[in-house]
Amino acid sequence: MTKNISLLGSTGSIGCNVLDVVRQYPGRFRVVGMAAGSNIRLLREQIEAFHPMLVSVADDTLAGELIQSLPPGWSERVLVGRAGNEEVAALPEADLVVSAIVGAAGLTPTMAGIEAGKDIALANKETLVMAGELVMNAVARRQVQILPIDSEHNAIAQSLSAGRHQDIHRLILTASGGPFRDKPSRELWEVTPEQALNHPNWSMGRKISIDSATLMNKGLEVIEAHWLFGVPVEQIEVLIHPQSIVHSMVEYIDGSVVSQMGIPDMRIPIVYALAYPERLRLDLPRLNLTKTGPLTFLPPDYSRFPALELAYKACKRGGTRPAALNAANEVAVEAFLDGKIRFPEIALVVAETVSRVEHKPVERIATVLAIDLAARMMAESIVESLMIKAEQKRNKVTP
Repeated sequence: MTKNISLLGSTGSIGCNVLDVVRQYPGRFRVVGMAAGSNIRLLREQIEAFHPMLVSVADDTLAGELIQSLPPGWSERVLVGRAGNEEVAALPEADLVVSAIVGAAGLTPTMAGIEAGKDIALANKETLVMAGELVMNAVARRQVQILPIDSEHNAIAQSLSAGRHQDIHRLILTASGGPFRDKPSRELWEVTPEQALNHPNWSMGRKISIDSATLMNKGLEVIEAHWLFGVPVEQIEVLIHPQSIVHSMVEYIDGSVVSQMGIPDMRIPIVYALAYPERLRLDLPRLNLTKTGPLTFLPPDYSRFPALELAYKACKRGGTRPAALNAANEVAVEAFLDGKIRFPEIALVVAETVSRVEHKPVERIATVLAIDLAARMMAESIVESLMIKAEQKRNKVTP
C-alpha cells in the first residue's frame, strides 16, 4: 500500500534526504504536496521528478517565477506563504506530513496537519519548543502519531520500545559537541561562520549547523524531548559523544541502559519514521564497531557553551520562555552568519532577550506567535546595540 506524503521543507537538507528515500521506494511512498522557501530552481526539479498535487513557496514573486517555469495548468496548484504551507499540510490525500521547515515557520503548518488528522514525521523541533503543551494536547485529541526524525529523538523512541514509560529513570541525549568542542573559550571570539558551519560528523543546513556549534541545538532537543516523551526536564541529560555513533539512550529504573546506534546518516531515522512500524532496507554502509575506534562520552561544558543551560532554564520556568529563546536564537544565528555579531554573542543575545520579554502562560497559538514576534524585535535591538558598541570600540570612541 502506497503512503502519501506532504513534505514541508522539501528543498532543505532533511527534505532532500526524504526524497532520496522516496526514490528508493517509489511503490511505497508518493509525495502529494511540497512546501519550500525560496529555492525555486531545486523545487522545480523536485516537481518534475515527483509530480505533487500542490506546492507552496514563500511569496507571490517566487510563485509567479515558479509558475512561468512549469507546464500550463499549474497556476492554481502553487500556493504562497504560511497559509499555503498549512494547506499543503492539511491536503486530504496525504497520510503523513513530514515537518522539516526550519525554525518557527514550521509551527502553524505542523498544527494544521495535526488538526487535519495526519500523522506527523517531525524534524522541526521548534514546533514542540514553542508550543509543546498545545501540540501534544492536539495530538491526543486528534489521535494522531508524532514520529520523530531528529536522530536523537528517533533513537529514544526506538529505545523506549524496551520498557514501560513508568520505568524510565532518565533520557540521555548525545551530542557531537560540534566543531569547537575542544576550542578554548578565548578562541571562540575569533571563529568565523565558515568554521562554525564545518560540522565534523553531520551534513546539515546552515541554521542547525550553527546551533550544533553553540549546543543550542541540543538545548532545543531537551525541550522537545520533555514534551514528546512526557519526561520531566530534570530527568533529561546531555552527554558529548564525539563519534556520533550512539544516537541517544534510555536508562530504566533497574539500571539497564538501552541505546540506538548507527552511522551518522539522517536517512536512517527518516526511513524509520516514514515506514513505521515496518523497517526498510537502505543501501548505506553498515556500522562496523571494529573500525569506529573508542566510543567516548563527556559532560557538556556550560561555561564555554551557555546556550544549553539557557534552554534548560527556559524549559524549567516554562510559559512562553522557550518560544522567546527560540526566536532570539534564530535572530542571533542569522546575525552571526551575516557577520554582525561574534560567536559567543549568540548566547548573549538569547539570554538578554529572554530576560527582557514579558512572559505569559501558553494558552493559544496566537500567544506563542505574539511572543515570537516580540522576542525577534527585542533580539534585533540587542544585536544593533552590540554592533554599535563594536564599531565604537574599533574607532576608539568613548560611549
